[in-house]
Amino acid sequence: MDLALIGAAGAALLLLAISEDLPEVDALLEVKFEEPLRVYTADGSLMAEFGVQRRRAVDFEEIPPQLVEAFIATEDNRFYDHVGFDWIGLLRAATSVVKTGSASQGGSTITMQVARNFFLTPEKTIERKLSEILLAMKVEQALTKNEILELYLNKIFFGHRAYGISAAAEFYYSKTLDQLTLAEMAMLAGLPKAPSANNPLTNPPRARERRDYILDRMVELNFIGAAERDAAQAAPLTATAYVAPIEYRAGYMAEMVRQEMVRRYGEDGAYSLGLKVTTTLDEELQTEVDRSLRRALTAYNRRHGYHGPEARVENVEQSTPEQLDAYLQERPRVPGLPAGVVTAASASAADVYLGGGRTEKLALWQVNWARRYKTEDWRGPKPTRVTDAVATGDVIRLRDDGKGNWLLAQVPKIGGAMVAMSPQDGAIRALSGGYAFEWSKFNRAMDARRQPGSTFKPFVFAAALEKGYTPASLVKDEKIEIHGWKPRNADGKYMGPIRMRVALAKSRNLAIINLIDRMGIDYTVEFIKRFGFSDEDMPRDYALALGSGSATPLQVAGAFAVFANGGYRVEPYFIRRIEDAAGNLLFDAEPRRACTGCWLETPNDEAEILADGASDDPYAERVLDPRVAYNMDSMLKDVVSDGTAARAKRLGRSDIAGKTGTTNDSRDSWFVGYQPELVAVAWMGMDDNRPLGRGEWGGTAALGMWTDFMADALADVPDAQIKRPDGMVAVRVDANSGVATKRGGVVEYIREEYQLMTLGPDPVQYAGPPKRSGGQGPPKRTAPRVMDELF
Repeated sequence: MDLALIGAAGAALLLLAISEDLPEVDALLEVKFEEPLRVYTADGSLMAEFGVQRRRAVDFEEIPPQLVEAFIATEDNRFYDHVGFDWIGLLRAATSVVKTGSASQGGSTITMQVARNFFLTPEKTIERKLSEILLAMKVEQALTKNEILELYLNKIFFGHRAYGISAAAEFYYSKTLDQLTLAEMAMLAGLPKAPSANNPLTNPPRARERRDYILDRMVELNFIGAAERDAAQAAPLTATAYVAPIEYRAGYMAEMVRQEMVRRYGEDGAYSLGLKVTTTLDEELQTEVDRSLRRALTAYNRRHGYHGPEARVENVEQSTPEQLDAYLQERPRVPGLPAGVVTAASASAADVYLGGGRTEKLALWQVNWARRYKTEDWRGPKPTRVTDAVATGDVIRLRDDGKGNWLLAQVPKIGGAMVAMSPQDGAIRALSGGYAFEWSKFNRAMDARRQPGSTFKPFVFAAALEKGYTPASLVKDEKIEIHGWKPRNADGKYMGPIRMRVALAKSRNLAIINLIDRMGIDYTVEFIKRFGFSDEDMPRDYALALGSGSATPLQVAGAFAVFANGGYRVEPYFIRRIEDAAGNLLFDAEPRRACTGCWLETPNDEAEILADGASDDPYAERVLDPRVAYNMDSMLKDVVSDGTAARAKRLGRSDIAGKTGTTNDSRDSWFVGYQPELVAVAWMGMDDNRPLGRGEWGGTAALGMWTDFMADALADVPDAQIKRPDGMVAVRVDANSGVATKRGGVVEYIREEYQLMTLGPDPVQYAGPPKRSGGQGPPKRTAPRVMDELF
C-alpha cells in the first residue's frame, strides 16, 4: 500500500513537472506558414522560385470533406470521440514497449500529432509521450475539432519539402484541393505516416498499396461505397513532381536575386517568408541579349573547330531506349541544343537518339563544318565522311537550322557575357553570364574579373580633358622603352604626334602611354576612381593606360554610363521592389538618377516620359564636368565613325558611341558602347584565360555580338540629340598640329577657358611625320605589367 501511494505521488509530481513546462496553446494560432521566394521580371512574369514548396494555409471550409475522411480513416478514426488521446492506441503502443523494449509504436491521435509537430521534439520516450498527451488535452480544450484538423492538415509533412495539404496537392498533382480525385486524396492521406516509404514518386508499388488500404478503411467506416473504392483503386498513379510554372527564364539574374535575398534575410528567411521580388529585367531585351550572346559564341566555335563529343556511352548497342532516356535526362538542358547519343554511324550517315523514342539522322552535309579543333589557330581537315565527325556512343548536341534540319553542334567552350543597363538610373535591363545558366552557373557578367584592355582608355582621356587638355591636344604615338618594356601598337606602326581625338579613335597604345606620363600616374588613378573603380582594380604603373587592371563587365557598364548620361555616376541595380507574402512593401528602389533633361534634347512636339515613380531630379553625383562628358561622347562616337569600331556603322545611327578592347594574345575581346538610353557591354574570353586565336579582336568578335544586340534593341528608338553644355566655344584647328586656324582643318568644341590653349598644359609641337627610329622614353619610370598589344 505504501509503495502504491509513493508510486502515485511520484507519478503526480512527474505529471505536474511536465505540465508546468508545456507551452501555451494560444501560440498554435500564431504559427507562420512558409512560402517560397518568387522572382519576377519587370514585365510581371515569374522567372524563378526558390525554397520550400509550402503554400498559404487553407481554411477548414476549403478542404473537401472526403479528403478529411481519408485522413481520419488512416490516422485517427475515433478523432471526433476522444478528448485528445485514444486509450486503445496507447494500449497498443504500451504493449509494443513491453514486447520489444522500445517505444516503436506511435499510438498518437491527430491532436497529439498537432501537439508534437508544433511544440515537441520527435524522439520516442515515455516523458515525451506524456508531454504529448497532456498538451493534446490542452489543445482539445482550447480549439474545436475542426480547428485542430485545419492546423494538422496545414502543418503535416508530405515529403519533398511539401508541408501542408495545399502544398502537397500542388507538388504531386499540380492541383488545388477541390480538383483532387478520390484516388489522389487517398494517396495524399497515406504520406504523413511515411513520406519516403509511401511516396508515389520514389516507391510507386508501396504508395499504391497504402492508397488502396486507406480506400478499404474508408469503406469500413462508411465514408464511401464499394463502387467508389473499386473505381479509385483501379485509377493509375498520376503523381508527378511539381515544377514551378516559370513564365520567363533568366537564370543568371534569378540567381543574383537569390543570393541578394539570402544576404538580406538569411537562408531561412529568404526561402520561407514568401518574398516576391520584382526585378528590372526587360523580357524583350533579355531575349535579345541571350540570342546575340549565343549566336556570337556559336560563331566563334565554328571558326575554331569542333571539340568532339561532350561524353561517351560505352556499349551503346546494348543499351535499351529506357536506359538511354534515363541517361539523357541527366545531361544538362541547354536551350536550343538538345543532347543526343549516336547509336550508329557510317561513312554516309549517323543515327542520333534524342530520347522519348525519337531518332534523327545526320548526313555528311549536316556535320561537314566540324573540322577538329587542334589549337586556337589550327583546325583539322574538313570531314569527308560522317565518321570523321562522330562515332557510335558519342554524346553530342544538335541544333535546328531554322529550316527543320538538325545540324551537329556543341556547347561553346568559350565564355561570354553581356550586360544592358539604363544610363539614366543604373537599372540592369538585361544580363547574361554565359551561354546558358543550365550549362554553367558561373556568372561572368558579375564575377569574371578580366583585364579591360583598351576599353579603359576613355577614362584616361577623360582625366586628361579634366586636367586642361582638349580633343585637339597632341600626344606622341612614338616608339618608347621603359625599363626594358617596349610597348607597341597593335599594327606595329607609329603615327607620331596626333590629336587626342585620333588617338582614341584609332586606339593608339603609345599615344596614351605618352599622355599618362605627362599627367602622372597618381593623378590618373585618383581621377578614374570617380567612375567606380578602386585601387584594387588599377595598377599604379604605365600599363594602367592599356587596361592592365581588372574589372567585371557589369562594372565597366556602370563606368561607361557616366559618358552616356552627361557625367552622372549611377549605381547599377537589379531589384526594383520586394513584397512579403501578404503583399506588404518591404523595399522599393529609389535609385539616384541622372538629369536626363540636362543632357538630351526633347523634340518640340513631345513631352519627356519617365518611368513610374521616377523623377528627373539629378540626385546622382555628377562626377564629370558636362563639357568633358560632351567631348568624350563626341570622341567615342569617332571610334564608331572613323575608328576601331567602324563595323558598328551598319546600324545606321548617329547617336552610338563606344570603345573596343583586346588584351594580350587576344585573351579578352570587348566592346562597350551606348546610346543615351542604353549602355551595353559585350565580352568574350576563355575561363582559363587561354588566347582566343588570330583575328578575335574587340572590333570583330565582341563588336559583332554588340551590334547584333543593338540592331534589335534600338529598332524603335529614335536617334537622340545631345545638348551642348554652356561654356563651350567652337574652335577651328589644324587637323595635324591641333592649333587654331582660320581656314580648313576641323572644328572642335572646347571649354571656353581653354580656347586659346588647344594643345593643353604642356603642348607637343607638330614637326611632321614620325621618324621610323623613334626615341627613348623618360629614363626613370615604374616598370609596368606585361601589356603591349592592347587596342
